[in-house]
Amino acid sequence: MSAKEKKVKAPKQKVNWKVYIKRYWQLYALLLLPMVYLLIFKYIPMKYILIAFKKYSIVKPIGEMPWAANHGMQYFIQAFSNNDFKNALRNTVVLNLLDLVIGFPIPIIFALILNELPFRKFKKTVQTIAYMPHFLSWVIIYGLAIQLFTPTNGLINMFIERMGGEAIHFLDDPVKWVGTYIFLGVWQSFGWNSIVYLAAIAGISPELYEAASVDGANRFEKMWHITLPGIRGTIVTLLVMALGNILGSGFDRPFALQNNLVMKYAEVISTFVYKHGIKGLQFSLTTAVGLFQSVVGVFFLLFANWLARKLGERGIW
Repeated sequence: MSAKEKKVKAPKQKVNWKVYIKRYWQLYALLLLPMVYLLIFKYIPMKYILIAFKKYSIVKPIGEMPWAANHGMQYFIQAFSNNDFKNALRNTVVLNLLDLVIGFPIPIIFALILNELPFRKFKKTVQTIAYMPHFLSWVIIYGLAIQLFTPTNGLINMFIERMGGEAIHFLDDPVKWVGTYIFLGVWQSFGWNSIVYLAAIAGISPELYEAASVDGANRFEKMWHITLPGIRGTIVTLLVMALGNILGSGFDRPFALQNNLVMKYAEVISTFVYKHGIKGLQFSLTTAVGLFQSVVGVFFLLFANWLARKLGERGIW
């Protein structure tokens, strides 16, 4: 056997865990609080998933509650035979897909444009203004939307009428409400979401841009051939996470923006759970809906991660 064929393995060094933890105990101390949060609010409550398969009783512990009919599947059958749930499921998928298709690329484009700005102070000012809406609650944003979009005294409709046009029912017409919903969501989040991409861009080696300049590349070519490939891993990771949440939706945004005139398009799973579970006291039904939502979300996440790895990216694990 030649020397080339011999594989020399370096001896494995034993890790002294006591020394390691003593050296980095501050990092583990920082990790302790979020781990306690996850344990208390995410993992311990998982035992109450059984409520989806049992007839809920407020006076009995979970172990003593009787099983629901149809081998515990009564409430799943009830949910899928409920027209309100079907409508909420459709709206959740449609609104989240529109958010993904329209809202996902905008932070990337904004980060690329912001990275090309030569004036540092102007760049910082624009970035600060862009991510400030992230800190506004949806109740405040809805109040701003009323001031801007109402047909009678909304600022935008007043301008349209002054220009000789007719008032647009942004918040009353179902189709226009969907457009307003997506627009407000993008406006509220694109600046904040762009921070991740700007951080990824900052990690790209400046030598690549210098070499491209020597080769005569212009700004657009540098952006296309260096910046975008440099942040591709970050884009794929965030896309996988977004696809995993395609059946999940926050409560505050749809609840704040919906009204009786657009309820056919505005009711989503989170508001359905609130109305039927919290207000209607149908805890078993809404637990079944939440479990279905979580399981489907996990399948979307697994599929998106598998697809990312097939395309040559690392995914999220």
